[in-house]
Amino acid sequence: MAVDDELLRINDGLRGAGVSLRLERRGGRLGLRGPLPRRDGGDGRAVQRLSLGLPADAQGLAEALRQLHRIEGQLAAGVFRWPAVAATAGPPASTADPFEASLERFERSFFSDPRRRRSLSGGRSTWTAAYLPYLRRLRQEGRGQTLTAALLLQVLESYPPASRSRQQCGLVLGLLARQEGLALPDDWRDQAAGYGLHRARFRAVPADGTILDAVSAIPNPAWRLVYGLMATYGLRNHEVFYADFSDLAPRGEKVLRVLPTTKTGEHQVWPFLPEWVERFGLGALADDPARLPGVCTDLRRTTLQQVGRRVAEQFQRYDLPLAPYDLRHAWALRTIHLGLPDTVAARMMGHSVTIHTRTYHHWITRRDQQRAVDDALGRRSA
Repeated sequence: MAVDDELLRINDGLRGAGVSLRLERRGGRLGLRGPLPRRDGGDGRAVQRLSLGLPADAQGLAEALRQLHRIEGQLAAGVFRWPAVAATAGPPASTADPFEASLERFERSFFSDPRRRRSLSGGRSTWTAAYLPYLRRLRQEGRGQTLTAALLLQVLESYPPASRSRQQCGLVLGLLARQEGLALPDDWRDQAAGYGLHRARFRAVPADGTILDAVSAIPNPAWRLVYGLMATYGLRNHEVFYADFSDLAPRGEKVLRVLPTTKTGEHQVWPFLPEWVERFGLGALADDPARLPGVCTDLRRTTLQQVGRRVAEQFQRYDLPLAPYDLRHAWALRTIHLGLPDTVAARMMGHSVTIHTRTYHHWITRRDQQRAVDDALGRRSA
């Protein structure tokens, strides 16, 4: 059945994300199974079933997954309670807890966004990796409290300043506040600053010479291609395995098309530097994409996050002197130094101009200042 195939895909994704609960079909109804607090009030947890009373169809699966994530958050915060009465058919009534009701509305809003529907796998990966961790902490910090702007600020400040996690937390909680009509401090964005390069890694972006030398430490030719693609096109870890390489043929324009199934959807990327296509032997992928490592890319059985993790693990295994995202940062800086407009570079990287400018603010500012200085000196000479 199609529902069973989808259940398998969802549960594989949950397993890969470290979620202990699973969805299951019993007859024509859906429920969940996993380690839950004992019904008799005893200590610890035991593997048990919880009927959700939802029909085993596409709509029921979407609602069941939403409820699973909600229950997982309640477990993490220590506020899960068994329902007094078993669920009946149809969607359950909204929780009476205003705090939980707010988080439920937020989750429904996230998955009902038309942009998420274009890439269901990408939406699930984004929710699990980029939203759920911060909502879990919000539940933990807000146990017994009302959802207020002060509580959101308290959760934000629990993350280190100038960290990626603090910036992402600020983004998620900011969206939640907008939905609930909470007025955040005027300096919320400054409080949440931290996206991109951590201060300690400010000067750690590898030089082109280091990037070219490091590939020799990779004995496997398939993983050398992965490294070369990321260095030449600035790809995210998982995007290497979801791209169209046909334009890398000898007479092609060397433009790589990242497929719609990726985190930020379809976009095209030009090589920086173009000569690296030949340097890393990437043209071979035009005729035979199977030259890449045999990583499972079937999103019914894996997630984008798992695929990306394989790349990071391989870099560590080869003890490379840089991380995968260092190649992406180096690509971005190369475009800045070569004068590519920020709007174009941001589109190629698959993120917004705001994110691009914030992440590479120092180098963009330096470039723009240098241009102004050159122009001023040029007028003086004239």
